[in-house]
Amino acid sequence: MKTSNFIKLGYALFIYAFLVSCEDFVEIDTPTHRIVGETVFNDEATAESAMQGIYNQLMRADFSGGWQNSITALAGLSSDNLEALRPANVSYQEFDQHEILPENTGNLALWSSAYNIIYMANSIIEGLQDSEIETGVRNSLMGEARFIRAFTYFHLTNLYDEVPLLLTTDYNQNAKASRNSSEAIYAQIILDLTEARELLSEEYRNGERTTVNKFVATALLARVHLYLENWQEAEELSSEVISETGTYEILDSLDQVFLPNSSEALWQISPIGRGNSLTHTNEGSIFIIHPNSPASSDFKLNDSLVAGFEPGDLRLSSWIGYHQELEVYYPFKYKDQNSNNSITEYSMVMRLAEQYLIRSEARLRLNNAEGAVSDLNVLRKRAGMEPISAQVTDGETLLNLIMIERRHELFSEWGHRWFDLKRTGTFADVFASNPLWEPTDVWYPIPDQERMNNPNLTQNQGY
Repeated sequence: MKTSNFIKLGYALFIYAFLVSCEDFVEIDTPTHRIVGETVFNDEATAESAMQGIYNQLMRADFSGGWQNSITALAGLSSDNLEALRPANVSYQEFDQHEILPENTGNLALWSSAYNIIYMANSIIEGLQDSEIETGVRNSLMGEARFIRAFTYFHLTNLYDEVPLLLTTDYNQNAKASRNSSEAIYAQIILDLTEARELLSEEYRNGERTTVNKFVATALLARVHLYLENWQEAEELSSEVISETGTYEILDSLDQVFLPNSSEALWQISPIGRGNSLTHTNEGSIFIIHPNSPASSDFKLNDSLVAGFEPGDLRLSSWIGYHQELEVYYPFKYKDQNSNNSITEYSMVMRLAEQYLIRSEARLRLNNAEGAVSDLNVLRKRAGMEPISAQVTDGETLLNLIMIERRHELFSEWGHRWFDLKRTGTFADVFASNPLWEPTDVWYPIPDQERMNNPNLTQNQGY
């Protein structure tokens, strides 16, 4: 980590997020340049406000905010879903062409902002260790912080493979940390999520789906076990979420999915976390190509993605836009590109559709082809398509259908396609026509600036 910049920025962001956390400001008799655990975490209001600061920071942070250097944008470019529109944007071209240089500024922003979130989560966890606030509130906040840490590490290890596992706010220890194996990272992720499931309530603490609850932790744990090929655990955990029909459902209308607190949403990020009058999502801002002002647009959809949709698939008409002048397609899941003082959409982080896809794949791997087809047909029905016949039982055929469905359902959301290509080992087929593609491109480089400040950080192969 950067001995000075990383530590100071992380701590400053935590304090800033706490102080401007969209909660009523609470006067406390401590210096404004630091937060004292005994003060913040022995009062329910200030402890909840500190946790809200993390949720707000997720909207502002590069890696999670859905903005230009987010996982959604950069991993989308790395996959075969998004393409960079402007040749002059060198950073995007590097992600698009799999030629990322270690000094790439977008890559640095991705890495450092993720570790800032981890630092904030560690601050909450440490502060609550000896807190005397009411047990229910303490458990909820501890569970939320451990979930956020697990969520962030899940994405870091899937982007960079081995990364430093920082579980403390100790400056000196963090500044000299070496990289840990992906096995160690996953072990900590599972530990955090298992603990979060025990601590979190089934309800959303603030009544909105902008905080996490037990089922959000369960859903991420199902994804983790899918990635680790623990099929039985993935099937059981995704089923827990899917069976919670009083809270979650697959919506009939595709246009309602990304609305605030939609019943398909497991977890969302509110634009209010941005801290100003702008109320659109960052995804809407960067992906929608304005019909009259396309010059500043950076992204388009890959033609192969658009061409792969079956005739009559409602996702093609509802979730994909077309710009006549540029003759390109773009993601249109979010409809609001620029608004003030009127929130119509929340940024989607996790939703129920993914759980059906997780269970479908897990069931197939467990030789339950009928169950796998049944789960796929839930999403196909919503998309207005004919169901897959229950007679389709060939494993390779079904797995291919699941991967196609994942691509069409989850495009331009949190790098799912990039991670799917990686975990299934299908890069070689997809990028065979790209002369720049090398097997080592599956991992992003450790940013040069981080390695300059911490000589214990090694580099990924190929960089």
